[in-house]
Amino acid sequence: MALLISLARHFSLKRLLLRTLGAILSAQAITLIILQVISRQRKRYLPQGGFPHTRFAEITIGQDHLQLYDYGRDLYDDMLAAIDSAQETIYLESYIWKDDSVGRAFKEHLIRKAEEGVAVYVIFDWFANLVVPRKFKIFPPTIHVLQYQALRYPWHLFDPRRYALDHRKLLVVDGTIGFIGGYNIGETYATSWRDTHLRIRGPAAADLAQSFVDFWNQHVPAHERITRRHPRCFNPLINVRGTSAMRLMFPIRDMYIEAIDRAQKFIYLTNAYFVPDSILLDALKAAARRGVDVEILVPWMSNHIIADWLCRSHFSECLKAGIRVFGYRHMLHAKTCTIDGEWSTIGTANLDRLSSIGNYEINVEIYNGDLARQMEVLFKYDKTNAFELRLEDWEQRPWYVRLSEWLLAPLRFLT
Repeated sequence: MALLISLARHFSLKRLLLRTLGAILSAQAITLIILQVISRQRKRYLPQGGFPHTRFAEITIGQDHLQLYDYGRDLYDDMLAAIDSAQETIYLESYIWKDDSVGRAFKEHLIRKAEEGVAVYVIFDWFANLVVPRKFKIFPPTIHVLQYQALRYPWHLFDPRRYALDHRKLLVVDGTIGFIGGYNIGETYATSWRDTHLRIRGPAAADLAQSFVDFWNQHVPAHERITRRHPRCFNPLINVRGTSAMRLMFPIRDMYIEAIDRAQKFIYLTNAYFVPDSILLDALKAAARRGVDVEILVPWMSNHIIADWLCRSHFSECLKAGIRVFGYRHMLHAKTCTIDGEWSTIGTANLDRLSSIGNYEINVEIYNGDLARQMEVLFKYDKTNAFELRLEDWEQRPWYVRLSEWLLAPLRFLT
């Protein structure tokens, strides 16, 4: 009899757990559906254009010259000029490439240079460009094209490394001029999104070129590989950090943690989708507790409403640790950080799981006071278009908001 009672209790408990799990999953699904409906509605009211931006002077680090960009139109003009100046090679890699006036301009300039005999190589992510018309993604045979597709064969479903998207954004001309940052290619990004990009003129651009070549050669047949190599050198002041799912290399996250652990004065961090793992978040909190001025700037309403809610689920923890949080009033897509007037990074990696240990990403890490000062100016300039979130105000948010954050928190590992 005792055994029967024990079994009955066991199955009763199991049934209760299953029902509880089912209720939570159902609540998560309902929350996601509601947020997607809200997302479609709010797109009509998102601010378009009109955000503050500035122009920076080019700075020199040894033999390299660095130009910082915070406005897409300025960046695109210089990228097209660089393409037009090409004599030997053009490497262009973009996560998203829109079929609009900006996208078509890039395509036309590339075709023209290919017809002149310049070796033109193009990479774009297949999944990210599903909504782009197929006709636009067709190039003449004079241009070498890699439409990167993460899952090419059924058995790739069983290899987690194969789920990585190509989230990188690069343009390298003749191995001597390189562009890297958060900007995709399209009209919206030219004037309506605040993002950050960097141009490197000089020997350090060869590292960007080789990164493109390595990615290309890894994903094409042997007879299509690029054999050209650009002379490279060791530069302790400018380092390129790239993640590779296939090689299980994820140095960008480690770069952030190491720099944060060294901070003594301030950390100014800007990120479009701030959903850090516990170790990176603990590093930021520890910095704030030892007296470092830690300031985080995120878009208050981004183009991904789920990412917004996952980001906000960290705010109480951040604010209680002494981290200052600022909400940008326009779409902010930048992925940058500057620390103590000495160290800076600009690139494509968000602070979420997809960028940290998932997608192909690339950042440049720079040790230079002049660039760091420009990054500080840019951060403070961005704050003029942002509001600071106060703990006492945030703690007063409605109960249903707290509940939604709790329900969605388990989804952090998917972002």
